[in-house]
Amino acid sequence: MSIITISRGSFSGGKMLAECLGTALGFRCLDRETVAERAAASGIAQEEVLAALLKPPSFIERFQHKRYQYLALFQAALAEEVRTGKVIYHGNAGHLMLKGASAVLKVRVIAPLEKRLAMLQERLKMGRSEAQAYIQKVDEDRRRWTHFLYGVNWEDPALYDLVVNLDTLDISDACEIVATAARQQKCFAFEGECRIEMEDLAIGSRVRANLAINPPTSHLEFEVVSRQGHIAIRGKVSGPDELEEIKRVSKAVPGVLDLDLDGVALPTRA
Repeated sequence: MSIITISRGSFSGGKMLAECLGTALGFRCLDRETVAERAAASGIAQEEVLAALLKPPSFIERFQHKRYQYLALFQAALAEEVRTGKVIYHGNAGHLMLKGASAVLKVRVIAPLEKRLAMLQERLKMGRSEAQAYIQKVDEDRRRWTHFLYGVNWEDPALYDLVVNLDTLDISDACEIVATAARQQKCFAFEGECRIEMEDLAIGSRVRANLAINPPTSHLEFEVVSRQGHIAIRGKVSGPDELEEIKRVSKAVPGVLDLDLDGVALPTRA
């Protein structure tokens, strides 16, 4: 694969694995802060974008539209960062935000609690009980966040192409296994259909993000799919003016060839 996503619990070795793979494959390493910085270029504070990724969904947050906007911006920024391939993303939900793209090798890293505690205590100078509470909270927040947004358990191995256990492997061995798996996949050269899929994901995500920050449509939520620049949008609007805004905003995105708005529902007449 020409794009690798690494999912991991806090202090599980995901960053070290990403850096090793970057050296072995000649790929660029990408973290969530870099993606959030790109997303913030749309006018949203980087801290707010990161908060949407890191804070667990409370009962009140379930009704907040802001999270949808921030995540739409983050997904667009991530898709644009990886659209040319040769990149390793080690951050939140990359395997879910880039779902459906054949060029993505989805890796899950697990490590025993004792190793994670030792790493955290060394880096942040925490006591054992404090470090254990920290790891448990971060893992639980991510678990709740992933289930709330995507309806899946982030620990489910079926979500990944490869699960690496750092209890039995060291970083160099894990790095060799993942690099070998990436080289053997059809999309490693990142040509043809593999590249087209990533271009489509980037275009569709950008349309959705631009609709999310465009004032006349920012209160709405849409599903957007691109097929070689042919855009299909699903959602609801309150009137023809909003429909015209969808057309205007979508057509302004580079790479958009035409629009299918049959999935956009107008209010029914009484």
